[in-house]
Amino acid sequence: MSTPTTQAVPAAVGSTTAQRRRRTSRSHTVAPLAFIAVAVVLFALFFLWPGALGLMYSFTDYRGVGDLNFIGFENYQELFADEDFYRSLSRTFVYTALAVPAHYVVSLGIAMLLTSSLATGKTPARVIFFLPWLISPIVAGVIWRWLFGESFGVVNFVITSIGGQGPNWQTDPTLALILILIVGTWGGTAFNMLLFIAAIRNVPRSYLEAAEIDGASAWVRFRRITLPLLAPTSFMVILLTTIGSMKEFAMIQALNAGGPGTQNRLIVQYIYQTGFERANIGYASAASMVLMVILIVIALIQLRFDRRRDLS
Repeated sequence: MSTPTTQAVPAAVGSTTAQRRRRTSRSHTVAPLAFIAVAVVLFALFFLWPGALGLMYSFTDYRGVGDLNFIGFENYQELFADEDFYRSLSRTFVYTALAVPAHYVVSLGIAMLLTSSLATGKTPARVIFFLPWLISPIVAGVIWRWLFGESFGVVNFVITSIGGQGPNWQTDPTLALILILIVGTWGGTAFNMLLFIAAIRNVPRSYLEAAEIDGASAWVRFRRITLPLLAPTSFMVILLTTIGSMKEFAMIQALNAGGPGTQNRLIVQYIYQTGFERANIGYASAASMVLMVILIVIALIQLRFDRRRDLS
């Protein structure tokens, strides 16, 4: 008489365990899907939808008000014949070609110093180097404009006070571009520095110690061991810096508005002035679509080079 009862207990326990497993599996599935759904909705709302609107506007003569009149590829035809567009695009490439190496060298150098066993005061140094990243690009541009203004800047005031003549930071195109490069590097170093610090800490100490025992100098250890192991991080830093430099706008607009004149007007400023100051939304949308294609091509080229490096 006791046998059925004894068999029923394990069956009930097994059923309860199976139900718990199903509930646990369901909860493990629902939570990731919920987080993914939020990310997908935000991406669609703030990236896909504006991108689709921009693509649609690029085939119209929309000026911010009124109806949309479809004009086909006229905006693109006019854009590819616009010398101001090519001038702004070429200046953007020049700035990017200068900004990417500057960001890379400065951020890697600071990261190496902050991870060195010989350095002191690392904690306050990290705070100091990280502060620029917390400042808004517009605020950074205003601060540096106050420092390097020709007639009211602190730097020129100090130079004049000691008997010198302050440089033309705002009216000399080359000096204005150098100032933009300095401010951009100052503001963008912190994030790249954090990436390099994390990557340097993951370099096996045994490799460096073995090379040091074999008599390798600090430079040889860095060039032959540390730098190759930082290749994935270096690729990420170069890619992000390239895209960020091509889209630089707020800091330059607050610093010198791309001056003098339009000498240092980058492509995003060209799009902004065309779309909002001239109220030519359709034409500016066409320029933004061209910029998007350029950024995608640059990213694909860099990804292909990185893939070849991994295969080799």
